[in-house]
Amino acid sequence: MSGYTKEEILRHVDEEDVEFIRLQFTDMFGTMKNMAVTAARLENVMENKCMFDGSHIDGFARIEESDMYLYPDTDTYVTFPWRPQQGKVARFICDIYRPDGNRFEGDPRYILQKVREDIRKSGFDFNVGPAVEFFLFNTDENGLPTVETNEQAGYFDLAPADTGENARRDMVMALEDMGFEIMSSQHERARAQHEIDLAPAEVLKSADNIQTFRFAVRTIAKRHGLHATFMPKPRYDLSGSGMSLEMILKRDGKNCFYDEGSKDGLSDEARYFIGGMMAHINAITAVTAPTVNSYKRLVPGYETAPVYTAWSFTNRTALIRVPSHMKEDTGIIFRSPDSASNPYLALAVCLAAGIEGIRKQIEPPKPVEKNIFRMTRSERLENGIDTLPSSLGEAIDALEEDEFIKNILGEHISEKFIAAKREEFADYRANVSQWELDKYLGRI
Repeated sequence: MSGYTKEEILRHVDEEDVEFIRLQFTDMFGTMKNMAVTAARLENVMENKCMFDGSHIDGFARIEESDMYLYPDTDTYVTFPWRPQQGKVARFICDIYRPDGNRFEGDPRYILQKVREDIRKSGFDFNVGPAVEFFLFNTDENGLPTVETNEQAGYFDLAPADTGENARRDMVMALEDMGFEIMSSQHERARAQHEIDLAPAEVLKSADNIQTFRFAVRTIAKRHGLHATFMPKPRYDLSGSGMSLEMILKRDGKNCFYDEGSKDGLSDEARYFIGGMMAHINAITAVTAPTVNSYKRLVPGYETAPVYTAWSFTNRTALIRVPSHMKEDTGIIFRSPDSASNPYLALAVCLAAGIEGIRKQIEPPKPVEKNIFRMTRSERLENGIDTLPSSLGEAIDALEEDEFIKNILGEHISEKFIAAKREEFADYRANVSQWELDKYLGRI
């Protein structure tokens, strides 16, 4: 119901028998939160009078400044199609405000909105199309998630080998009922691994879509007795899951990345955008691959997990790929992000770095068309190819040293994010894994 007025939403709630409204927002780590109200409280909500305690939300406020207000974005109103016909449930995605009426600087959605408004002053719009991978695993007798699966399907397989096909179909249908445009869906290369590709949308809507997508996919999976996980590498013996981003920069409705007169179809602005991203790629990685587990996926040798800082037209092992037949409706594809990332922060830093590249005319390195995985270390060095951070600790070090990316995140989020991730990495390093016990306990 994007674009509907307050009066139209109130009428829809009454006519469609909506009983509950979820007020959704996102914490610093990308976890969706929500407060539910009855339909009787809707007018109060739409007058921005819904208060909550922000001191209990990761990365939000201290106890002495905990009062926060949820301002619903009416463009995000939608009813959930999987709820019963009687007593439906609807939702808004909300912005966070302080009691004095100012935006809360720790709201990740606000960070992306600021970057979006900045580029609009230069006449730009930014569209993003996510391709999201996830696993559908069995649950145990208590309904709790496992990493077990009975299926044997592989890339593009179908039923009966793909036992998750029915669940994936229901996910697509539910998403379309909610207004999503789905480009495609298929079984991925690993057992129990799936992918659903969303059509490019305006950057804020795309971030909202990713959050809604994850919520919907988990909900539909549970109704099929399965558990959907967006964990980047849930099993050692299976390929990891990523979330590649097709990015299109527009001005006056035209694709700025496309140049009909260029021999490869790529514009100078596209090259500078890539140059800007490459200049900040290590700090960006801390945001787009934000967990210890992210770096179990980002290891050499897996085509779907690019670890080398190169871009290419034909080489699918590159970090950033440009379709070999660039057209008006295509964009550049950033392949290293995963779905553990906060989409608002991830898209904000990608966009800001790319725009800085355009403004400063940062030239990227030359494209690399060879299979990077087959190149020797000396060949990679000769071609100026570096590697992404190999651990969360390295990525956070890079973020702490990158004043530009920290400025985009803002002092509030950058300080709290770095501190929390350092604590997470320290806890990981101190933890004793089952692998260590199996490897050393009986030998040392």
